[in-house]
Amino acid sequence: MKELVDKLSEKHSLSESEYAALIRGRALDITAELAGLAVQTRRAIYGNDVFTRGLIEISSICKNNCLYCGIRKDNHNANRYRLTEDDILSCAAEGYRLGFRTFVLQGGDDPFFTDPVLCGIVYKLKENHSDCAVTLSMGERSRESYKQLFDAGADRYLLRHETADPEHYARLHPKEMSFANRMQCLYDLRDIGYQVGCGFMVGSPFQTPETLAKDLKFIEEFKPDMCGIGPFIPHHDTAFRDMPAGTVEETLYLLSIIRLIHPPVLLPATTALGTIDPNGREKGIQAGANVVMPNLSPVEVRGKYELYDNKICTGEESAQCRQCLDTRMRAIGYRLVVDRGDIKRQTEVNSNV
Repeated sequence: MKELVDKLSEKHSLSESEYAALIRGRALDITAELAGLAVQTRRAIYGNDVFTRGLIEISSICKNNCLYCGIRKDNHNANRYRLTEDDILSCAAEGYRLGFRTFVLQGGDDPFFTDPVLCGIVYKLKENHSDCAVTLSMGERSRESYKQLFDAGADRYLLRHETADPEHYARLHPKEMSFANRMQCLYDLRDIGYQVGCGFMVGSPFQTPETLAKDLKFIEEFKPDMCGIGPFIPHHDTAFRDMPAGTVEETLYLLSIIRLIHPPVLLPATTALGTIDPNGREKGIQAGANVVMPNLSPVEVRGKYELYDNKICTGEESAQCRQCLDTRMRAIGYRLVVDRGDIKRQTEVNSNV
């Protein structure tokens, strides 16, 4: 294991079989060594800065039926809502006042948000807050749609690939959803010029060290600007309700590995990580992450965006949420910064390392 860790730290690359061996060989001493190297690597590039993203969950309506998701189309018990344009702009205005310089519009694959509707919202966000980044996380769309949104001012796009193994993908999604299309979307986004984020669930049903190794190899080759991973947490109204959740320990281990694979990557300590462990986000930062995503959505709808059970931060005001996170980050030696938090490009990384 020590040889694999050293090779990864030096080369930022392993074979799929080596990644699988590293996953199987997880132990306390290896975990600690990886976390130390990951923090050292991140600190050389970003120091002790933690970037914040203001998350605005704009709709819990979705046309898809992903088997793991609480807002899937066929969950008739889900509480549905859709924010208006005024709601979204108001959330962003409050976020700007609090120090957020990136807004993430996330939602189900809601047919209401056509290109003209979503482009109009993006354009107004950029008009109101020209020094901010706008990130979209609105699922699979056509290349033409992505291009229109980019031209309207969108800077980044998050599209979690969920798994880089086609057979595993088919076991997590309905037949009408295509692994090939999901991957093509990611490459289209990159080609158009977005800062692109991918990611996967840790401990998802039917996941193996081999499927995780494919995820890590994909991240190594694709080199995303952002990578969101978090533990799988079952939802009581899905087919996977009785499946075991992913663990904090494996999630932290993989965060450290991803930091060493792609040193400048923007790596969130996710809400899901904070959901299964009260100190999960702090632990994520201490494993190599450097992004947190407080919720700017109206308090009355936060509990309705229920992708999984027991999601945290459904009742706090935006200001309270940011203040709480700032206090928690300072307690472990980090600081939330007022910054767009763009990825450092390779020339910048080389000058810092």
